[in-house]
Amino acid sequence: MSEIVEHTFAEDGVRRVTLPLPTGPRHVHCYVVGGTLFDTGLGLDAPAWGELGIERIAITHFHPDHVGGAETASAESGATVFQGALDYAQCERVWGSSDWPERIADWFVAHGVPQPIAHELLDQGHAFAPFIRFAPYPDLLYEGSELDGWQVLDLPGHADGHVGFLRDGVLLGGDHLLARITPAVGLYPESRPDPLGDYLASLERTIELAPRIVYPGHGEPITNAADRAREIVQHHHTRLDQVAAALASEPRSGFAVSLDVFGAELSPQQRRFAVAETLSHLERLVFDGRARRDGSADAVTYTGP
Repeated sequence: MSEIVEHTFAEDGVRRVTLPLPTGPRHVHCYVVGGTLFDTGLGLDAPAWGELGIERIAITHFHPDHVGGAETASAESGATVFQGALDYAQCERVWGSSDWPERIADWFVAHGVPQPIAHELLDQGHAFAPFIRFAPYPDLLYEGSELDGWQVLDLPGHADGHVGFLRDGVLLGGDHLLARITPAVGLYPESRPDPLGDYLASLERTIELAPRIVYPGHGEPITNAADRAREIVQHHHTRLDQVAAALASEPRSGFAVSLDVFGAELSPQQRRFAVAETLSHLERLVFDGRARRDGSADAVTYTGP
């Protein structure tokens, strides 16, 4: 993996710490502003957090590359960890449980994923989970909370409990808005029922807020946040039409629809994201009356309206 890289955006008093990741997108950004560290990386490679003058740690969402190093960063710096209440509850359900790999594998099988691919997901989950060291019992944040002058915003979509931090036109946005790639929005076990609907609403909120600059978890700062949010909204409307076109009068699984939308030549990990993304779009179509969910909890299918 590549080395740790630091960069300072003097105009906003933002210090960016870029940490390597073993898989795409190969890096994640953490930020230090004043005495606050925003996100902590995966935790496998990290700077000497105790030397950065950190007084508090703010987590945008519970995905491994953002929360995985939280316990270590807190222990080394003596800083208190702050995390969204819903996000922390999901963190406990996923990373704090021993059966998450089995639960998610069963979930994908119910949506038509072949057993061999589901078993590969199971093996990956068991191999990956032990490295995640989230901080137990953080101070909980809610919509409207304030942390060192930062307004806490609920921005669900990429994760159900994703939060952003807004101050003076600057948004520390985690993975809510990215410049060159579209944040993944998937349906998973025990998630909110309509994550894509949540995300589209969060993007509309971003358009209304029109922050001057967004410092994201991956890629470069975004100075045209409202325009970028509009682009992503349009992307998902186009994808919704593609998913709707893949439906027919005969029931189809989320896996089968994903083959039409994303193609057949994907690795097991890529297929996991493709199926989850397909399901979030299928559920949005159901809410819009453009699709119907059928079958049972063990074999879920979808048809056209």
